[in-house]
Amino acid sequence: MSPHYGAVINSLPTGMVGTHPHHTEAEMPADGHLLANGFHAGRTWLFDLSEPREPKILTSFGDRAGFSHPHTYIRLANGHVLATFQYRADSTPQAPVQGHDGMSMGGKHSTGGLVEMDELGNVIRSGGASDAAIVDRRIYPYSVLAMAPVDRAVSTTTDMDQADSAATSEWVQFWRLSDLTLLKSIALKPGPRGDEQRYTGEPRLLPDGNSVYIHTFNCGLYLVRGIDTPEPTSTFVRSFDGKNCGVPILTGHYWLQPVPDTHSLVALDIADPEHPREVSALTLGDDEQPHWIAIDGTGRRVVLNSAGAGTGNRLFIINFDPANGKLSLDDRFRDPGSTRAGISLTGKTWPHGFVGTAVPHGTVFSR
Repeated sequence: MSPHYGAVINSLPTGMVGTHPHHTEAEMPADGHLLANGFHAGRTWLFDLSEPREPKILTSFGDRAGFSHPHTYIRLANGHVLATFQYRADSTPQAPVQGHDGMSMGGKHSTGGLVEMDELGNVIRSGGASDAAIVDRRIYPYSVLAMAPVDRAVSTTTDMDQADSAATSEWVQFWRLSDLTLLKSIALKPGPRGDEQRYTGEPRLLPDGNSVYIHTFNCGLYLVRGIDTPEPTSTFVRSFDGKNCGVPILTGHYWLQPVPDTHSLVALDIADPEHPREVSALTLGDDEQPHWIAIDGTGRRVVLNSAGAGTGNRLFIINFDPANGKLSLDDRFRDPGSTRAGISLTGKTWPHGFVGTAVPHGTVFSR
């Protein structure tokens, strides 16, 4: 084990403050160039992390194709990037206001869309998410999944501005991937609690290559099928305790779900996708609010951040056994002298000169 395991090696300021650093790509691209956003600023940075100890900023950009506030970036097989942009560029958000979770902005927003571009931000094509076939006009693209073999993309619609309390975002949208034509919007149906369908989050392609799981931030889990047909269907398959469920990952036939209300990470065996089965749960502490996770190339190590309303504000490394889905803490990943696992990001001195607290969000393993 490296003597620097768990230490902050370097940090790189962007030259802007108050941007609310948020999403990154979920996996490190092969070229080591990582896209990340400052959501409140509607700004994207492209970082060169091919030499992890010497990060560089290659470029940054703002609105693209008439859309603003990018959220999620995924790499396509053709080398391009498909990104969700939450709003039209003519929306008029007010100056950000600090909510309980730091995400409230306020203002008036108009529906955004999808943009296919290169990693430098040069636009290839785009498509708007407005759908005249539905009554709801509060459609704000959140995340997206590309399914090239069937020429489809699937996107979700949660508004990142939590001051917009009217936008419950139960919508899932289906696109023709080759030209970004919007084909269909469907609303997820409530589960037994009555509101599990709200705030659609991350779509993940299941091992069969045709079906998709979609989680919601209200802690519902839905199975979507018939994506290459005119009438896709959705089925509620599972809920988790509480609300504000975090960003999941799918690895093999296991679904790993951060559950803030139980301060835990839960592993489901989804070999039978209509009947997911819990096989492991790891509790991190009552002061932790698990939100984002990423997995390394071996499929055995998970990084998890604790952010939001919790006071823990830590990063954790978690061991994952792909043979049985078991989760366990890596107790070696901790602050020097600490009695508990995890690296606190509160009150640290950072290599670029900042002294204070960083709230961890987008996290990714290097290659």
